[in-house]
Parts: sequence; structure tokens; C-alpha cells
Amino acid sequence: MMLTKLFPFLRWFPPTRENLKADLIAGITIAMILVPQSMAYANLAGLPVVYGLYASFLPVIVASMWGASRFLHTGPVAMLSLMSAAAIEPLATRGSDEFIQISLLLALMVGILRLLLGLFKMGVLINLASHPVIIGFTNAAALIIGLSLLNSFLGVPMPRSESFLADLSQVFQQIPHGHIPTLAFAIGTLITLKVLGRYFPKLPSVLIVVLLGIIISQSTGYEDKVSITPGQIADANAAQIYATLAENQQKLKAVKAQQKTVSEQLEVTEEGARLDLQAEFFHLQGEEKILKLSIYRDTVLAHEQTLIPETAEDGRVVYAVTMDNPVFNKVYRLSGFNDGQYQLSSGGKVVGSIPSGLPGFTVPLMDFGLISDLFATAFIIALIGFMEATSISRALAAKSREKLNPNQELIGQGLANIVGSFFQSYVVSGSFSRSAVAARVGARTGMYAIISAFGVVLVMMLLTDYLYHLPKAILAAIVMSAVFGLIDFKSMLHAWNVRRADGIASLVTFIATLVMAPRLADGVLIGVVVTILLFLASTMKPRSEVLGIAPNGSLAGAASHDLPPISENFVVMRFDASLVFVNAAYFETAVMKALSHFPQAKAILVVGQGINRMDASGEEKLRALVSDLKAAGVTLALAGLKKQVVEALERANLNSVIGKENIFSNRNIALNEMRERYDHVAT
Repeated sequence: MMLTKLFPFLRWFPPTRENLKADLIAGITIAMILVPQSMAYANLAGLPVVYGLYASFLPVIVASMWGASRFLHTGPVAMLSLMSAAAIEPLATRGSDEFIQISLLLALMVGILRLLLGLFKMGVLINLASHPVIIGFTNAAALIIGLSLLNSFLGVPMPRSESFLADLSQVFQQIPHGHIPTLAFAIGTLITLKVLGRYFPKLPSVLIVVLLGIIISQSTGYEDKVSITPGQIADANAAQIYATLAENQQKLKAVKAQQKTVSEQLEVTEEGARLDLQAEFFHLQGEEKILKLSIYRDTVLAHEQTLIPETAEDGRVVYAVTMDNPVFNKVYRLSGFNDGQYQLSSGGKVVGSIPSGLPGFTVPLMDFGLISDLFATAFIIALIGFMEATSISRALAAKSREKLNPNQELIGQGLANIVGSFFQSYVVSGSFSRSAVAARVGARTGMYAIISAFGVVLVMMLLTDYLYHLPKAILAAIVMSAVFGLIDFKSMLHAWNVRRADGIASLVTFIATLVMAPRLADGVLIGVVVTILLFLASTMKPRSEVLGIAPNGSLAGAASHDLPPISENFVVMRFDASLVFVNAAYFETAVMKALSHFPQAKAILVVGQGINRMDASGEEKLRALVSDLKAAGVTLALAGLKKQVVEALERANLNSVIGKENIFSNRNIALNEMRERYDHVAT
């Protein structure tokens, strides 16, 4: 028993022939999905696609061996990929070595946080975010993820600023300059995935679109890239735009390097001597923002320059700007810079060269300044990733009647991220799509995930050269197809119908996440805060109502059911909440309001079946209320109190103040006694 706690994978042994066969089939099936998905999600995370393959190797194995669910498949996922990119974007340039290093550091931090939460059995923290908050966040995140890939659909540049909605509006403005073949690949992928999923669900649809995309891309020369010198640009305006863009990109690299130097100096400089360095750092941050705006503006202008090759008088091939419609004519656009030369392309972006071989061991960058900057986001990612994994595991466990251990799952997910960060993996978590497929095709144990990881190893060792011509538009479409399936507005509407406060929390989270994007973590925090505030509001003013007798003889709310009062000589009131500090004053107000409608009443009976506990503030308010009512000639009685509340009254000696004869075990006894005392006396 102790061994299986330390090494949960021992539960798989001894393996049976049937289990091995089922896991082998499931593992091969998942590997065919995992390879293209992992590359697509790495692209979403702002990383070279090979890092998606790295994240699909060791983390998958470790999470499977030390996790709790035999169906949960760990690896790159869309939501955390986007959150990782958004967190690192302000700190480094996408795809740069520094960006990659920070991604590995973030994975390590998320892993450590998850591991600690699991070891200290803090899985209950997932309850901080209510179901409506998660629904609102998931819907918004799915929309953001899908729409953030719109530029990849169109083949146009997209800014990466602090406002996702503003960035998206810039993409919409560039629709007239979209690349038709790129759009064709993207839309064709979506249609093919839909058709295959509907009519041929057993086929590996994702793998099929990837293979078809590679074949079509290579056979049609989709990339069509050439390298030229700056002197080959014949148009002076285009040459100036390209030169300015190249210059600003170099300036941005220099500014980022200066920022890193100043940041390191700040860490070792004493407090009193840091003022000048801090001023310089803020100046560099401002310069960085200005350069990024300029780079994006010039990138858009450069993309609008459509060039065609011509032969100059001296026999050289030069590229001149053409006004011809690029939809029907082969034109070139700037695609990048390399060693002082301009890269032009008449086609779209492809995956390109992927390093072959397994990921090497590397120690993540240890920068305490970066750790401080990333901590809040790492904590949110740790929780959201765990919530995602847990919800998947629960759904699958409900079907298989598998016992779930959230804390063990936290440990497995934590170890997967920690180990992965030392082998060039970014943040990973449980995948709904892959886990659901594994359950559907009959996986028996976590061995299937290990088999899928070795399928990725086979690709990394032998097949990376064949992925060169895979269009990035296809990867974008794969992600879109996956995340748009997560959009579920019906659940938000259902939350609204069940309880208005839950609907408000879900809607606020949805809107906040959209507005705060790309800082998705802030949307969750706002949702949690709103949920807590709404909970406090309902707790501070709980439901309380004067009761009447319904035609069937039961007690019900007099106002809500239009019932006559039980008596004019005493009042019966229900209070539906614990009597604690947040609502003690409201309890007094509710009692006095109820009495104000019955000026002849000599007593008020509080039915306290909904009072689960009473704290010191509640006790003090109740004591004062009893005293004030006695002075006014009114008796306060209590009925149906729970055992723990009665014991609290006895410990505080409040039962003597109220009078033991005024504390009844249930409301029927209390009602009969109140009638006997007050109605008969009145008669």
C-alpha cells in the first residue's frame, strides 16, 4: 500500500495481455493527435514548434506515472500556452532565446507550486473559483485563443500589446491585405476536420490534415522564399520602410539587453543608490514601448508593399512595387531579415527546419527578478491548469467509476512540469481532447500515455525533416477547431437561470477576461473577487420572512405566497443563514421589521433550522436583542435550532437569558405553545 502511494504506476502491474493491447492501440492513436497538436500549441505559446514536441515527451511520462487518473493525458494545452505567452510577452521577444528561457522558468515555477499544493493536500483551493467563474473564463479564453490566431489565418502581422481587443481590431483592418493561399489552407483544414470528425470519427483527422497540408505545400511551392540584398529593392519608399524596420528591430534588441543589465545592477545595488538606476530602467521601458509600436507600424507598412522581380539595366534582378491585385498575381512580401539580407516570400509561413533528436538537459534560468514578476501568473496558471485537469479527470472517472485523488494529481502534474523544465519543456497540463479520445478507444492504464510519448520520440528522431513544409495556417486551424469546441454559452445561461448571482459572476468573468486579455489571469482574479463579494452580500442580507399557514397546513412565507399571518398576537419568522458577524446587525433589523407590522404582538418566534452556527458577534447581538425586546414587553423565542447552536447558547449562558421555556426543539411544538400562551390569553 505504501509503495503504491509513492509509486502509483505500480498499480498497472502485472500487466495483462488485454491491457497491453488496449494501451498500445490507444497510445498510437493519441500519438497521431499529439504530434500536430503539440506543435500548434507551441506556436500559440510563442515558441518554436520543436518545444511542443519536447513538452510531449518526458512530462507525459512523468505525469502518467505519478498522477491519479489512468485516462488523463498530460502535455501542451491551448489555454496554458496562451497564458504562458501573455505572461512572458512583456519580458522578452517572442521566439527569442530569452523568451524560451523564461518559458522554461515559468514551467519550473508552476511545477513547484503544484507539487507543494499536492504535498500539503491543498487541492481544495480549486474551490476558490466557482463553477460559474470557470465557465465564464473558459468561454472567454476559448474566444481569445481562437481569435488570436486570426492573423495566422489571413497571413498578416498582429501587434502584441497590452490590449488583445485593440490588437484584434488591427488585424481586421488588414483583411484586404490577406494572403489567399494561407486563408485557403486554414479554411480547408477546418472543413476537413469537421467532415472527418462527423462522417469518419475513427480516422485520425488531425494527422490526415497535416499530411495533406505537407504534400500540397511542398508540391505547390507554398513557401517560395528568396533572399536578397537591400540594394535589390528598386522602390525608394519600400526600401526606406524595410531599412527602418530592420534598424528598429536591432534597437529593440539593444534596449532589451540594456534592461537586463540595469535589472542585474539593481539587484546588487544598495537601496539609497538605486534611484538613478530605477530612472534609467523606467526610461528603457518607455523606449521599448515606443519601439514596439514603431516596429508594428512598419511591419504593417512592409506587408502592404507587394513586389515583383524585374531585370535592371545592369542585368541584376531587382524587386519593384506593383499595384497589380496580389490575389491573382504572384507577388513577394517581406518575411524577415537574416544577416543583413531581406527575406521575401510570395507564399505563406511554414514550420521550417525542426532540430532532430531528443531534448538535452538544461538548468532553467534562475533570475529572482523574473521569478518575482512571474509568481502571481505562475500561481494562477498552476490553479487553472489543475482545475482543467481535475474537471477532465472527474468527467472520465464518473464514466469508469475510477476513484479520484486530486492531491495525487497535483503531485503528478507538478513533477511533470519540474522534470520537463530541465529538458526544455514549457508549461503542460491535462488535455481534454486527448484524454477523451484515450477513454473512447479503450485505454486501460496510464501506460498508453507513455506509448504516445515514445511515438513523439520516433518523430523527433526520424521524421522532423518531413515537417518542414507544414503550413502554420494549418496549425492555427487545428487549435481553432479544438478551442471553439470549448465555447458553451448555454452553461452561462443555465447559471443565470439557477441563481442570478452565479450568472452575474459568470458574465463578469467572461467580460473581464476579454477586456483584460492577454492578461488572462487577471480575468480569473476579478471573477473570484466578484464571487466572494456576491457571497458576502447574500450572507450579509440572507433571506428572512414572516411565515403564514398554507392551505395544506404547512408553514410558508406569508408575503411570497400571499398567506394571512398566523396570529396578530405573536409573529413567526424564518431566518435562513448562520448568525455570524457579517449578518448579526441584519438579523436584528429583520426581527424589528417583522414586529413593526404587528403592533399588538407580544412575542416573536424565530424558526432557526437554517442557522448552522453562531459566532461571538451573533451571540452578542442576540443577547442585546433579547434584552431590548424584554424592555418593550416582547418575548423572543427560538425553534428548530441545530445541536451545535444550542450548545453555543448553553456555553454563553444565553439560554438562561432567553429562558429555557422559550427554546423549542421543533417548530410544531413551538407553534402550539405560542398559541396556548398568547392567543388564549388574548381571548
